[in-house]
This record gives sequence, C-alpha cells and structure tokens, in this order.
Amino acid sequence: MDDVSSDKHPDRGGTRRILLAGPRSFCAGVERAIEIVERALQAHGAPVYVRKQIVHNISVVEDLAARGAVFVEELDEVPDGATVVFSAHGVSPAVREEAARRGLDVLDGTCPLVSKVHAKARRFADRGDTVVFVGHAGHEEVEGTLGEAPESMVLVETAEDVRRLTPEDAERVSYLTQTTLAVDETTEVLGALRERFPLLHEPPSEDICYATTNRQLALDAVVAESDLVLVVGSANSSNSVRLVELSQRQGTPARLIDRAAEIRTEWLEGVRTVGLTAGASAPPALVDEVIAALGELGPVEVEERRITDETVHFELPSALRGTAGSRTSGGQS
Repeated sequence: MDDVSSDKHPDRGGTRRILLAGPRSFCAGVERAIEIVERALQAHGAPVYVRKQIVHNISVVEDLAARGAVFVEELDEVPDGATVVFSAHGVSPAVREEAARRGLDVLDGTCPLVSKVHAKARRFADRGDTVVFVGHAGHEEVEGTLGEAPESMVLVETAEDVRRLTPEDAERVSYLTQTTLAVDETTEVLGALRERFPLLHEPPSEDICYATTNRQLALDAVVAESDLVLVVGSANSSNSVRLVELSQRQGTPARLIDRAAEIRTEWLEGVRTVGLTAGASAPPALVDEVIAALGELGPVEVEERRITDETVHFELPSALRGTAGSRTSGGQS
C-alpha cells in the first residue's frame, strides 16, 4: 500500500475539493493545559513530571517530552518534592491526597469544564442522590469524576446499561456526562434515563463541552458533501473518535489519522471531496500538513465551513500567571 509520500499519484484528473470544518483543533482547555507544562518548564527547568498524557495527542506529548516533560502513569513514578502537572482530563481526590502527602509541587491542568462536572458530582452525592455518569469506561476523565463520589456514582455507556440500573431510591437519581461524548448518542441514553426514572434530577447545564459540540456541528456542515472524512487526532482522543463515528453513522467513510504521513493513497481513489477536521487536542499545524499532503497528489481547492467562532479562554493557575509564556502550539486552525 502507498502513502502520500509515494511516487504514485492517483486521481490527478481534476481538482479535489477540501471542505474544512470549523471550528477544529485546539480548544481553550487544551491550550491551557499545554501552556501550563510549557510555563512550568520555563519556570522550573526540566524535568517537569506530568501524570498521564497532558492531552490525548501523540504529537503534543512528543513535543513536550523533547523539551523536558516526563510523562508518568502514576505518582509513585514522581520523586518526592518534584513538580507534577495533572492532565486536562482531571484526577480523583485520592490522587490529590497522595500528591499532598508526598509534598509534590502540583500544577493543575484539569480543564475548568471538567472541574465543573466534578463539583456537580460532589453536590449531587452530598444531597443523597445516586449519580448516573454517562461516559466511556477506562477514560481518564471518567475515572477522575467517578472518584469524586465512588459510593454514590454508577457508570453507564448505553441505553441498555440504563435498563439494568437498580438504584436504592428511584426517586433520588441524577445524571452527569463525560464532556467529550457524541451529542446524538448521548441523547439516546438520556432518553432512556428519563423514561426509566420520571423524577430524574437533571444538571442545571449541559456537561458535553462547547468545543466537543462545536466540532460535531461543524462536521455536520460538511459530511453530506464529502466522499471521505479525515479526522486529525489520536486514537485515545475521545472527541476525535466521536467525530469519526459521527461521519460513519451518516454514511460517509472516515479515517482517524495522527499525521499526514498516515494517509493512504488508496483511500482517495474516486474521492473528489474530502471533509477535513481535527479533534480538540490536535495541533492546528497538523491540519495544514494534511492540506499540503493532499495538494502533493494533485490540485486542490480549500473551502472552509465555519459555523461559529470560539472566544473561550481559561486563566492559568495563579502560580504561573506572572511567568513568560511561549505558546508555540496554540491557536485556532
């Protein structure tokens, strides 16, 4: 099989159209988390330890590792008293307690929108609810949120999971959701919850974050006209995987790629229109590389379909606000 670096250039017979979905790439929470690691490296020097991947993107992780960030799975890999950054996906109270006990210098990269879900989980549990959390088992955001009230929370992924629930008091059930879920699939699960528990307590605001929703709506604006959708993002990026699934549910083939070099020329056979987007943790420069790679296969015209402009910005932790920032990776593509 040939990739885009091959000498074989199919489909040179006409101009290929690229429909560029917007918004795409970095969201405010991802930009904040990456900047925390960058500024920590500037302020403290290497190594700066990061629990888990700071965001779910291999290019971001490799770049920060080359600059002195050390990514670990758990805190027992971090020396006592060292600087450690918590990832954008959040951690459980147990992890925070361990960091305090070890005297670690903690910088919290948790997305503020994830922190809001954590606060709701504590509040709902404190009032005596069984808190149903809609999310994907094993995801770091899910593990951190469930850790806020492990005795009161239960995880569901599907409507069938909802039908198997047996809460202690069916009149005291509330729900929360992972921030990076597919909107349409979550609607089905929430419908099952409302049917099963007529007195269901609903959160005061939507938990699926603005960036996840915007990227799904932006893809909706291009998918019907596309012969193939390319989603730039890593396989462990929940919101990126949801974009692939969304395209496939609407009948358009989709591929998840980390880099332009992963594009296979056989994917493009007979493809005249490519829908292109990127998950919220994928650097904007990777989208530019995909456009350039497609251009090497023949003439292209790029048309952006931007459904909204994102203006959200999150403050850095107070300990870093006075430090100089580099922001080599940020911005909207």
